[in-house]
Amino acid sequence: MPEQSRTLGPSVSFECLAKRYAGGVIAVNSVSLDIAAGSFVALVGASGSGKSTLLKTVNRLIEPSDGRVLIGGDPVDSESPHLLRRRIGYVFQNTGLFPHLTVGENVGIGLRLKGERENAKRVAELLELVELTPAMAKRLPDALSGGQRQRVGVARALATQPGLMLMDEPFGALDPITRDTLGTAVRAIHDRLGLTTIMVTHDMAEALLLADRVLVMESGNIVADATPGALIAGEGGPAADALVAVPREQAHRLAALESGR
Repeated sequence: MPEQSRTLGPSVSFECLAKRYAGGVIAVNSVSLDIAAGSFVALVGASGSGKSTLLKTVNRLIEPSDGRVLIGGDPVDSESPHLLRRRIGYVFQNTGLFPHLTVGENVGIGLRLKGERENAKRVAELLELVELTPAMAKRLPDALSGGQRQRVGVARALATQPGLMLMDEPFGALDPITRDTLGTAVRAIHDRLGLTTIMVTHDMAEALLLADRVLVMESGNIVADATPGALIAGEGGPAADALVAVPREQAHRLAALESGR
């Protein structure tokens, strides 16, 4: 298995960050917040709330209109985007695997871009970390299930040993059982490696179960910033309460079914 990090992943800070598009559309509206090193933070909100836009300013897939992002106290624009992204793990919703490359080649692509020789042992360790067998390294992505492909995407994101992991709706296309299993595995990897993880999700139950801190976005603003326990206790405000109400009502209905009422 890959060696556990000796230090926590870096802190991430947003300073008066804004993103405006043509026509006056404001995707992110002057957001300022600090994310502590080693924390697992979920960004939650309805479609169009700005959560994915905010996430993508961290690795400069989107450039802000105003403000700045800092990682470990250093502005992200202090180096070129391709060098910055080598230090950040990024997991897509649709995995983004190259269909013509084997699983092993997909996992090791970040190492090759850094100029390192492909290391079969390292690839095998990464596959084991995401609970896949090393024998899968020889398969093509089309031969895998959706959950297995997403595990490969996580392994690829970890290949360069980043301290920071960004995840944009990483489990959205998966069935509920696979989604739950993979979410638990990702949280375990976060804890084991001491990562700083920022995950975008539209699923409040997922955010409550996986994250240390939940940020609720609405119309480009952070409208709630609290622990899962505080949100469940109703301390997040109206927008957060509306999102928490969905899994709470589902839990009540399941409990009623179980008791035969």
